[in-house]
Amino acid sequence: MGEVKNLIDKKAISKMQEIVKDQRICMFATNLTEAPFSVCPMTAQEVSEDGHILFLSAADSDHNQKILLDPRVQLMFSKVSDSEFMSVYGKATISKNREKIDKIWDPLAKAWFPKGKDDPNLTIIEVFPEDAYYWDTKDGKIVSMLKIVASAMTGEQMDGGVEGHLTV
Repeated sequence: MGEVKNLIDKKAISKMQEIVKDQRICMFATNLTEAPFSVCPMTAQEVSEDGHILFLSAADSDHNQKILLDPRVQLMFSKVSDSEFMSVYGKATISKNREKIDKIWDPLAKAWFPKGKDDPNLTIIEVFPEDAYYWDTKDGKIVSMLKIVASAMTGEQMDGGVEGHLTV
């Protein structure tokens, strides 16, 4: 078993920022009351100082429309190569906040928003986490891989991970 290390406030936000910085693309789920729920890949632009996760999104997109009907969302981040994972449940809002758009604008987003920051279809989705959980390695991927191999050879359970709740 791994170590459980729950993080709160600034430490939780710092962990979220670290994971999102390393793996900006997540699976973004909406319509959580229906089976199957709607999922699409989205790029997180930023985890703000208060722990909100911000995305650029099209006003006429399917997920924006679903958020307007039900703001509950689930985000799943995964960086398999480093064994870093995070699941975030929260409520999403949609805005055209010019200050936030200017702050998180990425020139690559012009592929989706040809008129740039002034594209009338451009919105910000801001996710306010209500429940978050992470899984990570204690020792980095090389040491973790060696521990996995050693555990497999000896038959002893590996103790190489850390996981816990993130409370923002």
